[in-house]
Order: sequence, then C-alpha cells, then structure tokens
Amino acid sequence: MRLAMTYTRLRTEERLLLDSFESIGVSIDPIDLRSVVFDPTNPGAWAEYDAVVDRSLSLTNSLTSVRILEGHGIRCVNPVRTIETCADKLLTTIALHGAGIPTPEVRVALEEESGIEAVEQIGYPAVLKPTVGSWGRLVARVNDRDAAEAIIEHRTTLGSVQQGVIYVQEHINKPGRDIRAFVVGNQVVAAIARASEHWVTNTARGASASGLTITDDLRDLGARAAQAVGADICAVDLLEDPERGLMVNEINHSMEFRNSIDTTGVNIPELVAQHVVNVCEGAVSC
Repeated sequence: MRLAMTYTRLRTEERLLLDSFESIGVSIDPIDLRSVVFDPTNPGAWAEYDAVVDRSLSLTNSLTSVRILEGHGIRCVNPVRTIETCADKLLTTIALHGAGIPTPEVRVALEEESGIEAVEQIGYPAVLKPTVGSWGRLVARVNDRDAAEAIIEHRTTLGSVQQGVIYVQEHINKPGRDIRAFVVGNQVVAAIARASEHWVTNTARGASASGLTITDDLRDLGARAAQAVGADICAVDLLEDPERGLMVNEINHSMEFRNSIDTTGVNIPELVAQHVVNVCEGAVSC
C-alpha cells in the first residue's frame, strides 16, 4: 500500500497524522503542493499511490490538486465533492436541507436592497456570513436595520466579488456554547463543547473547549451530516436551539484536532489513519 499526504504547511495536525500512520505500520509520503507541477493528462508518479490524503491549508490548492488527482482515478481523502460543499456555506446549507438534517434558516440575496429584505425575512437579530471563510472571520450579528444596511453596504462595496452573495442565517439563542463533533468514516468518534462569553464560539476567537459525552442525537446528526456532504473525515459544528434541539451549523472538511486529543481522550489522528487504510483495503467506501 502506498499513500501520500499533500500539504502546504506541516502543522501539528499533519505531523500527528504522519506519526499515526507510522504507528500502525503504514508508510505515507508527505508532498508539499507548492513544489508540484501537475499534468492533467498524465498521472505520472501519482499513479503509484492507492490514496492521497489532502491536508492543504489553501482551499484553492486543495480543490485544484484533488480535482486533478481524481481525474486520474486516484482516491482522495476527502473527495473533491466534499471539499467543494463544505468550503461553501450555501452549498452546505443546500446539502443539509436535501438530506433532511435540521439546520438554521437561511436567506440568500445578490443585491443590497434584496439583502436587507433577506435579513428582515429572517428577523432580528440575524447573522451575516461570507459563503466562503473559516475561523469565524467576517461573521456579524445584526440587531437592527441600521446595522444590516451598514454591513451589507461595506461588504458589497469593499469586499471581493463573492462578498456580493449575501448569506443571512437565523440567530440561534444557544446556551453560550456550540458543539463540534469529529466524524471519521461516518462515525462520531469524539466531541467537544466550545464555550465563550462572546456569541461567536470559535476557539480561533478565544472560546474554551471541553470534552463532551456523545449522545444518541449527536451521534446520529454527525453521521448524517458527514454522509450528506460525502465526507470521509470532517468536523461537524452544531448549535443547541432551546426549542428545536441540535441543529447542524457548518461542516469543516479539513478539521483541526490537535487540542481535542487530550480534551476528549480520543486519538483522533490514529483513527483517521486507520480509516484511510480501510478505504484502500476496500473495507469501507464513501
């Protein structure tokens, strides 16, 4: 069995994955995408690999490399369909609704005037998000029309073309935390609660994490969310609505887990490595 792991920077996560493959006796070649020249018509040395694990920090690099590799018939973890869907909040919303998975209400508009109408259909407070982004950046809660008009005008005037897509999500009155479930091979293997006094509960924004017992509802929703986007491996972020219960908010196709191993007591990278081996051996499919 020959495996490769593509990356743009070897962070702690990538080093833990390399160590985990070694610990289960499987060799994996780390390949820096910044040094690669692809031939879309000829796989060359890539044809020697049974699977490639994508761990690029760059969304553009991930999409480009995985598209080419899959075009050559090489199994990638995660597949390009998963990366495309998880990287775009609108595509994620569509996938979740299509699978009947509870998720916050969303409205989408393409102009400033209709953007305000989208916010008011959702009702105040509402949450404005870029469709592509991570770590809680450029996520804004608007409590009234004045705030909505200001933020929408700034984004459509100063932002990229993509900022012209006005994605409005209902605000969930969560109990000061959200939940992240780590899914490997359609199984929720670990979960954390991320708590903060700020309404944005990303750890990148200062939230504190603690281990969480996996309930039946969490196990079911996490697995169904991963299946909805075709993920081998992902982190599913969920919100707790006081009346409706758990709702899937977002899905991360390239999950960070270094701070969640001790927190949960679960060796997440080893489970990821074993899943990749199972995929190559045909024991599982996605």
